[in-house]
Amino acid sequence: MPLSETTDGGPVVGFDLDMTLVDSRRGIGAVYRALAAETGADIDVDLVTSRLGPPLEHEMANWFPPEQVVAMSDRYRALYPEHAIADTTAMPGAREAIAAVRAAGGRVLVVTAKNRAHAALHLSHLGLEPDLLIGGLWAEAKGTALRAQGASVYVGDHIGDVRGARTADAVSVAVATGPCDEEELRAAGADVVLGTLDAFAGWLGEYVGGAGEGVAGGTGAADRAGGAAV
Repeated sequence: MPLSETTDGGPVVGFDLDMTLVDSRRGIGAVYRALAAETGADIDVDLVTSRLGPPLEHEMANWFPPEQVVAMSDRYRALYPEHAIADTTAMPGAREAIAAVRAAGGRVLVVTAKNRAHAALHLSHLGLEPDLLIGGLWAEAKGTALRAQGASVYVGDHIGDVRGARTADAVSVAVATGPCDEEELRAAGADVVLGTLDAFAGWLGEYVGGAGEGVAGGTGAADRAGGAAV
């Protein structure tokens, strides 16, 4: 996915993928059911899909012995394109959030723990077009990539995303649409907590209107960004 050539001082905004831009619970659940059927493993799929976010191997370790985690993760990834893409939908507000960044003259990044190839399949299927997609990164590692791209905002649904934003010294905008509730996200240090991504475009308008003056990750950033934790 090419870098945008339309950003002259606009915000560089990163988004997480699963449960931030896309609702992948049904699709991911289908992959785990297929894996369970193949292996005979007793995987609690509802539990798995209630806590999406961390790297795949972390979840696999709950269902397979250590010596099988890599092989089962590889098999999961092989099953993924057939089972996960069609049943995954865009989160409410996802298209509007991307459009709002573009309208502000900014760049849209997607930085996700999911491997890049599968993330690209989701984005293509749903017609979501970031300027740059980076896969395979989690928590603080996301922050390193965000900092390298000059991101001023990172939007995610997990406390790991908050950690990534803070590592990047970016404003952490958390959406309570994933496994972490508003209280958890706030306690982790999110600067802004939104109930859903539908509220992001309005928040971004305030942030851009205030030119993000003095904004950095950490205490007080929400007020300076024109938003408030809720």
